[in-house]
Formats: sequence, C-alpha cells, structure tokens
Amino acid sequence: MKRQPPFCAHLTDIWKGLKVTKSKKTPCLAVLGTGSDVGKSIIVTALCRSLANQDVKVAPFKAQNMSNNSGVTPEGLEMGRAQIVQAEAARLPPQVDMNPILLKPTSEIGSQVVLLGKVAADHTARDYHKKKEHLFATAAAALQRLQADHELIILEGAGSCAEVNLMAHDIVNLRMAEYAQAPVVLVADIHRGGVFAQIIGTLECLSPGQRDLIKGFIINRFRGDIGLFDGGVRWIEQKTGKKILGVLPWYDHIHIEPEDSVVIENPRKVFLGNRNVPAIAVIRLPHISNFTDFDPLAALQGVEVYFLEKVQDLSPFRAVILPGSKNTRFDLDWLKSSGWTAELTSYTSRGGHVLGICGGYQMMGNCVHDPGGLEGRPGSTDGLKLLPVETYLKAPKTTTRTRFAWDDVGGSGYEIHMGHSRRLGGAPLLRVFERNSASCEDEDGCLSPDNRMMGTYIHGLFDNPGITRLWLASIGLDAVETRDIEGFDARDRQYDLLAEHFEKYVDIESIIAMAKVKMRRGE
Repeated sequence: MKRQPPFCAHLTDIWKGLKVTKSKKTPCLAVLGTGSDVGKSIIVTALCRSLANQDVKVAPFKAQNMSNNSGVTPEGLEMGRAQIVQAEAARLPPQVDMNPILLKPTSEIGSQVVLLGKVAADHTARDYHKKKEHLFATAAAALQRLQADHELIILEGAGSCAEVNLMAHDIVNLRMAEYAQAPVVLVADIHRGGVFAQIIGTLECLSPGQRDLIKGFIINRFRGDIGLFDGGVRWIEQKTGKKILGVLPWYDHIHIEPEDSVVIENPRKVFLGNRNVPAIAVIRLPHISNFTDFDPLAALQGVEVYFLEKVQDLSPFRAVILPGSKNTRFDLDWLKSSGWTAELTSYTSRGGHVLGICGGYQMMGNCVHDPGGLEGRPGSTDGLKLLPVETYLKAPKTTTRTRFAWDDVGGSGYEIHMGHSRRLGGAPLLRVFERNSASCEDEDGCLSPDNRMMGTYIHGLFDNPGITRLWLASIGLDAVETRDIEGFDARDRQYDLLAEHFEKYVDIESIIAMAKVKMRRGE
C-alpha cells in the first residue's frame, strides 16, 4: 500500500499549536456500549429527536468512527452516515465536527483516514495508534466548537468501552467521556444473550474511576413479555448499585439506517423457488460501502432485495446491483476468484440487467488503473467489460452533494470517489446540473445501447421516488408502486416513530437530570 507523507499538510495545519484544554461546561452525555452493534447509534438518534422535540439544542458527536458507510455535508466534506442520521434527527445540518475522525477500512490492517472531512492519509492500525494524542486533540477541539453552539452534546462510543488492550489508545470511549465530564449510559443487547455478563463483565474490566462514570444502563432489543425481565432489572440494579434507565423492546415498524455493514454479514444463498415476488440481488463485496443506498428499495412492497455473497445462479433475479467499494481492484479480483465474474457474464448473456454504483460502476468498465497505488500496489486490473468505460484512480477525492436528472426526472444524491471514469461508448446515464450548490453542466455514468447495463457515481439514487420508478420500469417492474414520500421526509417520519418508541420505555427524565440540561418548559 502506498504511504503518503507522514500525516500530510492537512494534519499539520490542524495540529499546529493545538492544545487539549478542559472541556467547556456545556453539558454532555455519553452513550457507550458493551460491544459492537448493541444499538448505540440508534439510542443516540432517539435521544437527539426526543430532546429536539423538547426544544433542546442537541447535537451528536462521535470522535472517531470506523465505517465505509459515509456521506457528504452541505460544504462537500465527508463524514460517517450514522452521524448524518443523528444530525437529521436533531434537526441540524450535518457538520464534520460531529465526526471529526473517520476511518475507512481498505484492508484487514489498513484504513484511509478522513480528518475533518478530508482525506489525510492511509495508515495501518499500528501507525495510526502512534498519532492518537494528536488525534485526541483534534477531536477535543471539534467537541469544544459544538459545545459553543449547543445546549447538550451526546457522545457516542465505538465498539466495547472495555477493550482493555486498546484503552491506552482510546480517544472515543471513556477517555472522551471523562474529558467532556459526561455521565455515561451503558448500552447492552439482550438479543445476543448473556446480558448480565455483558454488563457485569464490562464493569469488572474498568477501574473504579471509570466505573463511577457509568450512571445507568439501557438494555436493547428485548423480545417477548417485558414484564418477565423485572427480576433481571432488580438483580442488575442491586449488583451494580446503578439504575436501569430502560428496557427497549424489539421493533419491526421503524426503519433507521444501520451504522455499518455488520447487519449484512455472511448472507446465505437465496432460493426463490416458486415465489412470485420479483427479486433484486446486491452483491455483498468484501469492501462494500454505502450499503444503505438500497434501504428505500428494500422497503417497497412488491419487490424483494437480497444481499448475496456466495456464488449462486442469478437467473431468478430481475436485476443485479454492484454496490460501492472502498477497494475496487481488490473486490474485482474477488469477483473473479470467487466465481462471480463467470456467473455475471452468464447472467448478462441471457438478458439480465446490471446496475453499478460508484465502485460497482468502475468495476463494470474495461479496466481500472491505479498508477499511484491509492488502493494498494500500483497497476491496472481488468474490469467486467459490461460498459465501455475506463477508470483512473487518483487524488483528490470527489465529495459532493449532487443534483441531476435522468431524462426529465430530477433527483439529488451525493458522490464520494477517487479518480474519474472516461466513457468510450454508450450514452451518459444522468445529466448533472449542480454540485455543492454550484451550477454546472456535466454528465454522469454510462448506459449501454440495449439499456440493460447502467452505471453511475451517484449514491442515494433510490431516495428519489421518480428515479426509483424509472429504474424499476427499465427492468420491467412498472407495476411496483414507489412510496409517495421518500428521502429525507421519509427518514424524518421514522425519527419521530423512534422517539415515540424510546420515550415509552426509557426514563427520559432521569437522563435529562443526569445530563443537567436546563429545560425551557412553559416558555
């Protein structure tokens, strides 16, 4: 992997003269977890909407996020999608101070470091740990800027807050909570099993001072009769001397974007049999990014969306989607070695439809060139040759909010990609007329002459009902009805449903008192 100069000029400018001063007195609350995917992001989202509904100027904050699921701020800067979701729930525009450090994994041991919205460097985990003090100072300064403009900051942790081998390098869990003088709510997931061991084991891994930071617990994803857990609540409270602030039941009526692709790990083969509902396949690439692009599509009645990892017959599927990737050339090689390339070739020869988004679009072309080694060893990798396109990976990274049109139907989305693709034939798929609020006249993507192969750099296509209808019609699914409300309006409705569910089962009053937020009731 190519190494950029040690923490390039972007970092140097930020760190020059930067000091970690004591956090401003603006209240903070920390939501930490007993492990990964226990529901921290969802609970922060619920708190943001619940408190925003009570006119509290609340903002989310995650010092460091590791995810290939990112988005773009109105200024054209990159940050984690989980914090964009939380900002929307708080009725705020997203800003990079809410997620000052984003790590985008490119291999088992390496990540691209996005600092305050811009690519700073590529680093191995060992290299990255050596920079933690500087990174903590950057995150602390971002938190202070948020505190200056808001009445409450809700900090989200990462993974387990009790990873003893990583605590010396911690900048996102207990160290940040202590710096922010934030009481901690610890989240455990009862659906995983062993919730008592999760909570007690976490506390036992902490020092007495760290344990004192934890003021209460939220138990997430309870199934069944919640009254049957009353004895469990009493046992935990007696054992720890700390309060259970709520037991959240499992829900199926609310959809909030998940933070990371752990929710689509290890998908099984799909056997459709005699089912009459048309199906769409999304290939689950090793370095899949922005997998939430397909949430609006999966929510439609009359069509089913499946993530596929193991090679299987694609003929039952009405269309196949190649999603974004954080390592296009690696994932291209994986498609070939796993057998997917041969199956895709067979599928398209029988009249199948394929859509590529961002990295998936690059893969559909003739070749991907990486002369500077942005994704690993410099060189070129043959593409799937489904579209007459050639891609060159190079800096700087494109991060834009983009407005476009497909035929006469307008839409909006965002772009996050390195390099550019040159169309050698076919036709452009989309007409682009605005990027980052600046007018432009440009083209995006490629459409094959038979209209079966399509590719685009734009994420968020299916957030646009009109665009969704056009694409469904192109694969012969004219009868599938799209929702009248999609995109932000649909998400906003889900935030209110989440807050309603949260408030029913969680002691909001105790959390507000714990955080020492001054409410403005009666004004």
